[in-house]
Amino acid sequence: MADATDAVDAVDANERAPAAAEPEAAGRPGPTGYLFDNDSDHAVEQHDCLAAAYDAATTQALARTGAGPGWRCLEVGGGGGSVGRWLARRVAPQGAVVVTDIKPERIPREPGMRVVRHDVVRERLPESAFDLVHARLVLMHLPERDAVLARLLRTLRPGGWLQLDELDASHAPGLAMPDAAGARLYARFQRAKLRALTASGADPAWGAHAAAALRRAGFADVDPRPHVSVWCAGSPGARLQAHHTRHLRGALLEAGMTEEELERVRRLLAHPDFLACSPAFYTVQARRR
Repeated sequence: MADATDAVDAVDANERAPAAAEPEAAGRPGPTGYLFDNDSDHAVEQHDCLAAAYDAATTQALARTGAGPGWRCLEVGGGGGSVGRWLARRVAPQGAVVVTDIKPERIPREPGMRVVRHDVVRERLPESAFDLVHARLVLMHLPERDAVLARLLRTLRPGGWLQLDELDASHAPGLAMPDAAGARLYARFQRAKLRALTASGADPAWGAHAAAALRRAGFADVDPRPHVSVWCAGSPGARLQAHHTRHLRGALLEAGMTEEELERVRRLLAHPDFLACSPAFYTVQARRR
């Protein structure tokens, strides 16, 4: 495993100081266009909400690959590190996991897990190095996603697995609201989020197209599985939506919402009569031939 990690064209986060950067307004794109900057005061809550909402589906799918002791794994865009830590425990003691992120300072370590500062768009990866590569909610934010897929294909060993977890956020309707005004407000909030994501360079619907993209990139055995749930007040999904009103505040205001509307959205998400459909969350698996 040492040869594979040493080949990554980046250095361990502990060995390199983060580059200086100007502070960015909450919810406005950073240098990469990404709305959910790890430097934000909201990043820890973001990672906690994502883990609560999606870790179960992610890890159940990863378990289907057979990942176990001795596997070499790459986690791209590790975020809060919950999936990387799960993988590290899964492949211990002989295996190892490399977790990458552009800003990896918030990722906790786990035995057998190396955290690396790495930009998957601009920096190389080792060839034929990993048994499993995973990325969650990363490629939808990258206009260069086709080039990234080619890079991920090459870093897998023959027969190795790729799992992408991506959203189709274009359809997340309210199902039952306290009143008609609440229904209109929730629909307006969802439209504003789509405008904000699109303005940042993301493709909010890319999850629905990920399987076709993997086939075009040359992957085999492409298996997309959608997951949809109902969100109610207090659910992980409702908590994540409330978080977005804070983390994406600047972008949502630019997309046409007001501070008063964002406060009303938070109250709506906590109302006992709130019910909404989640966006489709796709776990897409494929293999290198």
